[in-house]
Amino acid sequence: MTIRTSFPCAITEHEDLGIPMPDGTRLSARVWMPEDAAANPVPAVLEYIPYRKRDGTLPRDELMHPYVAGHGYASVRVDMRGNGDSQGLMEDEYSQQEMDDAVAVIDWLSRQPWCSGDVGMMGKSWGGFNCLQAAFNGPPALKAVISVCSTTDRFADDIHFKGGCLLGENFGWGAVMLAYSSRPPDPLLRNDWREEWLGRLKAQPWLAPRWAGHQARDAYWKHGSVCEDWSRNRVPAMVWGGWADNYMNTVAAMVEHAPAPVKGVVGPWVHQYPHTAVPGPQVGFLQMAVRWWDRWLKAIPNGAESDPAYRAYILHSEPPDAAPKHRAGHWVAEAKWPSPRALPTTLHLASSWSPAETRPPGGHFRGDEKPGGFSLPLSTPQHLGLEAGEYFPMGLNAEMPGDQAADDAMSLCFDGEVLRSDLQLLGAAELRLRLSSDKPLAFVVARLCDVAPDGKSVRIAHGMLNLCHRDSRENPTPMVPGEEVGVAFTLDQMGYRVAAGHRLRLALSNSYWPFVWPSPEPVTLTITGGSLTLPLHRDSGAEEWAPPPPEHAAPWKNRVVNESRTQRFVERDLISGTQALVIDDDQGDHENLTHGLTTGETLTERWEIHPDDPLSARVLHVWEQRLSRGEWSVRTTAEAEMTATATHLRMQARLTAWEGERKVFQRQWDEEVARSFV
Repeated sequence: MTIRTSFPCAITEHEDLGIPMPDGTRLSARVWMPEDAAANPVPAVLEYIPYRKRDGTLPRDELMHPYVAGHGYASVRVDMRGNGDSQGLMEDEYSQQEMDDAVAVIDWLSRQPWCSGDVGMMGKSWGGFNCLQAAFNGPPALKAVISVCSTTDRFADDIHFKGGCLLGENFGWGAVMLAYSSRPPDPLLRNDWREEWLGRLKAQPWLAPRWAGHQARDAYWKHGSVCEDWSRNRVPAMVWGGWADNYMNTVAAMVEHAPAPVKGVVGPWVHQYPHTAVPGPQVGFLQMAVRWWDRWLKAIPNGAESDPAYRAYILHSEPPDAAPKHRAGHWVAEAKWPSPRALPTTLHLASSWSPAETRPPGGHFRGDEKPGGFSLPLSTPQHLGLEAGEYFPMGLNAEMPGDQAADDAMSLCFDGEVLRSDLQLLGAAELRLRLSSDKPLAFVVARLCDVAPDGKSVRIAHGMLNLCHRDSRENPTPMVPGEEVGVAFTLDQMGYRVAAGHRLRLALSNSYWPFVWPSPEPVTLTITGGSLTLPLHRDSGAEEWAPPPPEHAAPWKNRVVNESRTQRFVERDLISGTQALVIDDDQGDHENLTHGLTTGETLTERWEIHPDDPLSARVLHVWEQRLSRGEWSVRTTAEAEMTATATHLRMQARLTAWEGERKVFQRQWDEEVARSFV
């Protein structure tokens, strides 16, 4: 990693530039720009998120925004309405107000004397979503975007529902936002910080029940989903994803469907920007971003529009590791997507066990066999899935999928023959099943795994389907018990080379805790046939792309007040029989040596369930946020719990705030959501 301290342009910084909205609300921006921008206007690049520029994303902002500004841009980091040092109140994620504000910010930037009139927008996660949404809404000044770890479909490919299954992260992210948005503005920037803070606390929404209540792909989810009208995606876009992140599907979707010039890159990474993300190798994301801006914001003919449509890092077989610092692999570059080098190959599911199989039920793939000819029950324990990993891993705290062998042992597995040569996959697999259910509400999860000779199992990709959504996401219907149906669903995008001597495994389950919230009662599915279509990919085996090495600007100046500490373990109660995933994450306290603010954060999570009882599922999150400077200090705690009955999901929360040692606010929520389809 190269740290750059000198750039083509000398830059100046504005730590709190006010941007007025049409309704009079003031948004706070931190801006880096060339010193001579007033005399020689430059394009603006906007990052617009709720995660607090003063402290929350400051460590990564310091690496990125001065770098972009140093190459001749005004790099603008805006706190969204109701967050950080901005005024107003936040209603929800991706609300119409948020989108209108984005359009207003872009218009305002384009009219500043230091701006050339052209604006780009970039972001990761929430910021990756809203830059695609802003492009979809088409403000005239927006000329290009860079979206990292985002989605085009808020229902099918976000943290709330996947394949119609209610994700555990729907509750988890609701608890996160309850904590994140509970913090006040910085008193150094806002004299009215206390009034603003108390107003935020009183208006704070508890979003998890709202999200869980929309159990079909209705207008709520279609709003902000840019896949609703691909023809409106006309702004040039560079889209990034990571195989260790669950937003990897966006890259392929945008490259395939958007009419705009789109270039996609998928690496081995978690939910972080690619110049710092693990597992390595990291790449020169910032150099590539500047090149993208140079082409579309400055009209420099550098050929960026002629780059390969889709560049992907093909992971190679390695032992399972929930926290790898690096993944072996190689880069491929596809001029077109879907790749003409990926040949769809269909393998039928067969009931016979392979010679190496020692535990029923199981089977293997045989491409020359026809579907059907067997009847296999599928009823997996409720705690299956404890090695699934997080929806969006952030680093090296064992958040990625671990060894799948224990989950495989509880699943219905179909094993391929031992491979005589390497087998490479690039794209998405499609699974078709014939099945019936003995209950009206049920789901099925599929994991495609790389099984080594020693039995260790690496998850290559996974997918899932709420069986109520078998015919329609917009109009789901319960299963008719005992009625056999045909279903089909697509697994996540993948880029993977399975080593010779290994075998492929398809593992099926109808539980996946805590990744998916369990069905209201134990379910037995009966599988009577099926097939898996794999994208078999051919390349030369040589590196087809040499990305620039990673570099960034100087890190932030800080002092560690309290060291961070993280624990993550699985707990089994020998008396009650419950099993739990427990996370204890103290991120420590750090003092910003530039402006003196000390910040800290602590999180505990507990996801527990009994193997035999889906209604025993219980989640508890406790977040603490800390801010201080000298004698001033504030602290908030967000406590959230989710349980369920056979008919309802229950989500409780309590938000408490202290100023010094004095409690100044407390509010509680206790909401239930009917289980219509989950």
